[in-house]
Amino acid sequence: MLDILERIDPDSDRIDLLVDLVECLRPRHRWVWQKADDPVQNVRTLTQLLKGNPTQAWSLRRYITTMLEHRRHTSLYSDIGILSNDGFVTELKRRVTYRFLPPALNDLYLSDALDQVLYDEDDHDWIRRVPTAEWMELFDVIANAPPPQDATPDRARYVTLMGLLDAIRTLSCRICALGLEPRLVHSYSEIEDFDSPFLMQNIEVNRYLDEYARYLDGKIEQPEDARHLLVMLDQCGEVVAKIRRGAQSSGTSVALTYLLVALQQSIDRLHKLLYLVDVSGALPSAPSVDLGAVASRAANPDRPVASDRRLAAVALAEELISAHNAKYRIRGLLRDNVDLLARNVTENASRTGEHYIAETRRALRHMFVAASGAGFIVGFMAMFKIMLGYLHTAPLVEAFLFSLNYSLGFILIYVLHFTVATKQPAMTAQHIAASLQKADNGRALDVDSLATLVTKVFRTQIVAVIGNVVLAFPVAWLIAVGYQMINGSHMVDPRKAHHLLHDIDPVHSPALFYAAIAGVWLFVAGLISGYYDNKALYTRMGQRVRQLRRLRRLLGAERLHRFAGYIEDNLGSLMGNFFFGFMLGMTGFIGFLLGLPLDIRHVTFSTANFATALVGLDYALSWAEIANASAGVALIGTVNLLVSFGLALWVAMRARKIRFKRGILLLQALGRRFITAPVEFFLGPKDHLPGSELIVRDTK
Repeated sequence: MLDILERIDPDSDRIDLLVDLVECLRPRHRWVWQKADDPVQNVRTLTQLLKGNPTQAWSLRRYITTMLEHRRHTSLYSDIGILSNDGFVTELKRRVTYRFLPPALNDLYLSDALDQVLYDEDDHDWIRRVPTAEWMELFDVIANAPPPQDATPDRARYVTLMGLLDAIRTLSCRICALGLEPRLVHSYSEIEDFDSPFLMQNIEVNRYLDEYARYLDGKIEQPEDARHLLVMLDQCGEVVAKIRRGAQSSGTSVALTYLLVALQQSIDRLHKLLYLVDVSGALPSAPSVDLGAVASRAANPDRPVASDRRLAAVALAEELISAHNAKYRIRGLLRDNVDLLARNVTENASRTGEHYIAETRRALRHMFVAASGAGFIVGFMAMFKIMLGYLHTAPLVEAFLFSLNYSLGFILIYVLHFTVATKQPAMTAQHIAASLQKADNGRALDVDSLATLVTKVFRTQIVAVIGNVVLAFPVAWLIAVGYQMINGSHMVDPRKAHHLLHDIDPVHSPALFYAAIAGVWLFVAGLISGYYDNKALYTRMGQRVRQLRRLRRLLGAERLHRFAGYIEDNLGSLMGNFFFGFMLGMTGFIGFLLGLPLDIRHVTFSTANFATALVGLDYALSWAEIANASAGVALIGTVNLLVSFGLALWVAMRARKIRFKRGILLLQALGRRFITAPVEFFLGPKDHLPGSELIVRDTK
């Protein structure tokens, strides 16, 4: 470290010595910092060296200011940590490309110089671990170093200030352009009824900067503070918040979500820069500047206004370094954008999940009837799948026919208002996550209320599974018996029957693994439903369908109106069922192409296949084989439900940024309910609650 300080040329703007100096401060061990490799100790050592040699402190100061004077600052403050205007897909491709082959650096820009100094992606971590007081002491030693008598005044502060002012103008123009984007106006049409705050803030920024220039020229003593400008920025932030809230009822898209994230980032950065350049001392700290977090690492939390500004500068520097280290990370881009979109997708599924929760025994009976209807149809779907297998078509054609059988059957079940039990968890998990968010924030739901909700979901799910299985088995059995009576032979020969039984064997076959794959597809189908529900709202699907003139001539105006409303309200469920069928039908074929053991096991179809195999073997099964098959069906259903429910709950909680910390209390509440009222735990209360009628239709 001392050798580097001795080699510094004060009038040089080469960056290599600064790179070497930071290398001395950077810990060599990324995860385990030994005492001799502690960045805090390294910073203290540099501070003591500079204190003991003021000449070297001045040389370092002059060297840094020379580099700052010869580089352009604006892009560092206006671009780093803010999404570009290229759009989500372009930005994603750019980051993927730069992860493998970084862009060429131009040393003329301060942001590119920073790329050479802080090249390690973990640099922001050790920089934040050094207490603010240590950094402040180091900066003070460098800034207060006594200059020699022949030293010329440096212009680093002036260059930095001009870079901040140029960044303010750039960000203001960007906010204005983004705020007038057609996507944003489409989502918040009220903005056309009054002067756009995005346009007005740009006018205010230009006026503020013009007055600031007069202040720098000495024509006025002090420019007006930026309070009115901050009001305009607050109004811009309110518009962004309203659009985000409205997206839960009117839908959103990746492009709109990306636009809102970039807009909010620009507004936050503009707040911070205005606070740093303000000379009136009358501005409150920007809402997004967390001075408390920085001050907690400082020596004296009771600080004057000037210290506040220094802390804000340190906070911005840390933010820029952290954003710089993560500027090519794909995870951050997905987190900032996809999480917001997933929130709206799962919000639609949450509202759908409310209709899968039975409140009373009467509602449970409705659920049982709806599930039985689905079991009746699945019995025929299982028969059709077996018959399609006898066609011995090409593998791709066979997989396509299987997929159509599944898709059309599930759509028929939905249209007839029946319920497939395994589709419920992906929907009810979203509703539980929405309740968990309230419970986690302690606002509107306590643990006992949450336990009540979980109990309702559990018993509704159990009743639905029983309804599916209870009717799927006898329907498949009657079909197999009827086929034998009509054709004089079994629908499946003994070899096929044993194959069907082996498919549901939980011990000697990968049936449970295949059941987990089906659970994943159930979860994905729930996301697809939420996506298309969101898409139907955002694109105004009903209005678009009503504009089809040929369909109006075919159906008539009144029927077209009802049809358009049905499509808009049910597009998500229809598409979810359609894609779910194709995922089930194509899994085996994909496994065949890849040479991987991929297939699916669904509890209702496994039940129907069990009945078909029983008839095909003329009931020549031992009690052990029957028990094994029954256990297989039960375990397949359990895995279906647990996997789909677990994945859906995890995604919903991630989308809502929930960290639920009352799991033990929730389990205790559920245990008390089971012990005190085991019958109600499974059957629900006897009394009828007004408004608790179950709606089993999968709609919003």
